[in-house]
Amino acid sequence: MVNKPDSNKARLKRHARVRAKISGTPERPRLNVFRSAKHIYAQLIDDVNGVTLASASTMEKGFEGFGGNCEAAKAVGAKLAKVAAEKGITDVVFDRSGYLYHGRVKALAEGARESGLKF
Repeated sequence: MVNKPDSNKARLKRHARVRAKISGTPERPRLNVFRSAKHIYAQLIDDVNGVTLASASTMEKGFEGFGGNCEAAKAVGAKLAKVAAEKGITDVVFDRSGYLYHGRVKALAEGARESGLKF
């Protein structure tokens, strides 16, 4: 019998390791990313007060098209940067949540950077 490793369990271990080192503040919140097979979600989190300052995802009403590709991820990053700019947030700490910085996670980060977020 072949034992297949649980990739989500390994991702959560990586995420916990990273979260031990980084946290968001009101001045520089944490940009958290979650991706599923069909959608991608991003939040700006202030860990000091335990609040979400801004969020964007492919599940929102105004979003058009399929949410599980790089174009959608880039659009979500740009939307999050726009919402953050309205709230006066320019600097963030990027938290890739244990995912590889590749594909949709990278596209989201690039979309956010192109729209004005600094990290």
